[in-house]
Amino acid sequence: MFSFVLVTLLPSNVALAQPQAAGSGLSQPFVLQDGTPLKLRLNRNLSSADAHTGDQVDFEVLEEVKVNNVLIIPKGANALGTVTEAQAKRRMARGGKLGVNIDYVRLVDGEKAALRAVKEGSGGGHSGAMTGAMVATSLVVWPAAPFFLFMHGKDITIPKGTEIAAYVNGDMPLDAVKFQAAPAGAAGTAAAAPAQGGNVELEIASTPAGAEIEIDGNFVGSTPSTVGVNAGQHQITVKKAGYRNWERKMTTSSGHIKVAADLERAR
Repeated sequence: MFSFVLVTLLPSNVALAQPQAAGSGLSQPFVLQDGTPLKLRLNRNLSSADAHTGDQVDFEVLEEVKVNNVLIIPKGANALGTVTEAQAKRRMARGGKLGVNIDYVRLVDGEKAALRAVKEGSGGGHSGAMTGAMVATSLVVWPAAPFFLFMHGKDITIPKGTEIAAYVNGDMPLDAVKFQAAPAGAAGTAAAAPAQGGNVELEIASTPAGAEIEIDGNFVGSTPSTVGVNAGQHQITVKKAGYRNWERKMTTSSGHIKVAADLERAR
């Protein structure tokens, strides 16, 4: 007798190709197009043994995304998903179940772009859900059948560092003014919004990486990033799903300051 487990797998070897914009500059239509591909990496281990429906799952963007040669999504930006189904292994060799929905990614300006897990939109309400596969887990010979009732299937484990492909879900018009300050080649340093420019550089990193950075209550990017601020007192907050917020109040004068945030798991 074969026992089967329904597994939600993360697609890892999808070739990504950035759409090429005709020409450059903000004179072109400034839209993050439907189907724009992103390469993401899972930031923690995920298992059906301890996951719960509704848990947030955090990913890190591995390659920057530009529109008309303007940085829209920096390398290292945060993307979030949600556990939609989680069931630990059970008796009778029935394995665990694990389903994850890809939700959104943070842009340079702090806005969220909705994502899905397949290139073509389905038009339904589950466009972000990843597809499943059937996997045979065990073969039981009938003389050993009484044993079968006490066997357990396998939990589904997706290791930290697993890479997947996700796609922008729907055209998203962008406000060009909010992106003009981001240097074209600054992957992960797009945090420096115009209002934050100044004579002090804050080099902000976190463990784990891919956390959101707020300065004086304003989202400015994701770790690791270098941010320009005016001299004076600033409130720095580093936050990441599944971790406690890290906060520091700093008085800056000039130069280059390194800030390292060690994030603690939320309980």
